[in-house]
Parts: sequence; structure tokens; C-alpha cells
Amino acid sequence: MNNLEKQTITMAAICQASVLVQKVARTGTVDESELAIMLNSIMVTSPNNILEVYSNDIAHLASGLNALIEQLGNQTKKKDPELTRYVVGLLGLERRLANKKNQLSLLGDRIEQSQRQLAHYDITSDTLIASLASIYSDLLSPIGTPIQVAGEPSLLKQQSNQHKIRALLLAGIRSSVLWRQVGGKRRNILFGRTKMVACAQQLLKEI
Repeated sequence: MNNLEKQTITMAAICQASVLVQKVARTGTVDESELAIMLNSIMVTSPNNILEVYSNDIAHLASGLNALIEQLGNQTKKKDPELTRYVVGLLGLERRLANKKNQLSLLGDRIEQSQRQLAHYDITSDTLIASLASIYSDLLSPIGTPIQVAGEPSLLKQQSNQHKIRALLLAGIRSSVLWRQVGGKRRNILFGRTKMVACAQQLLKEI
């Protein structure tokens, strides 16, 4: 797998986390299997390869690949400024996190605690979602401009939805870390969009 493919896969995962945040905020519902893929990605801390983070199947990132094509492609009229704001917010937060060694080490410790909970609870259980949400609230929210999530006010007030949104934002940060590790840079999005979109279209064909 070449670097462009790795960058496209990790960017698709950031897009997918953002799409799911939007779904929870607007409708209060989310596809359970997509939620599980994103939350599991937080737990895979020493992968042998990129796909292992996403349960070894590119098909799990289909909605993220589609979102990437819609957001970065020139052909589409369906660009969503809210989704762009989430993706940019996640990448910005990850850059701030990268400079905070203390936060990074705390983050590692907290994720290990959640990994231990996985022995007793399902990844999409309220317990684990609340645990992952608290990692985001405690360690990531305070280090930068909070990502303002827009949606249905009555749904955003519900604690279970708040937890899901924060856990998904944590998953988005996880993929942002990976994106940078495989050489992802902002200029790749600005100047390498065409290649990334073509790569995403090719990956979708292979599903």
C-alpha cells in the first residue's frame, strides 16, 4: 500500500467520524456497525498496518470515502461546510495535541483503561462510549478551540448523544494522528486533492 492510499484511507476515516457526529447531532441515530468500526479504531494502538485499525476491511470506510469524494472533488455540488468544519477542527486539535507530551501520555493511559473495559463490555455499550467520551472531554477539549457541533437542540441535550458525539470526535482525532503519521499534511489536501479523490474512487471500486 503506497502513501497516497494510506493518506486517503485515514482521511476517509476522519470524514466518516465527522459524518457520524453529524448524524447523531441531527437525527439521534447512527449505524451501529459504523459506530463500532470508529470506536474500535481508538483501541488499536499498535497496528501492523493501516487497515488493521479499521477491522481489516476498506469496505468499513465506504461512507467516509464517499464523503471525501463529495467534499474534495470538483464534480460535486454537495459540499457541506459543516462537515469541512469538523474535519478541519479535528486536524487542528490533533496538531495541538502533538505538541503536548503530557497530554499524549495521559491519553495513552486512559485508552489502556478503556481497552481493559473491552474485556467486559461491548465497544458500543453505554459504559464504553461514556468512558471514551470522558477521555475527549478531559484531555482534548481543553487544549484548543472546542469543536462546536451543530444539530437538533433537543437531541444535543441528551447525555447518550453527547457521549456518542465526544467518543466519535476522539475517533476522529485517532485517525488524524494516523493521517499525520503516514505523511498527511494540509498542503496535501490543498494541492493533492485530485489524486486523493481519484484514489478514493479506486478504493470504492475495489469494495
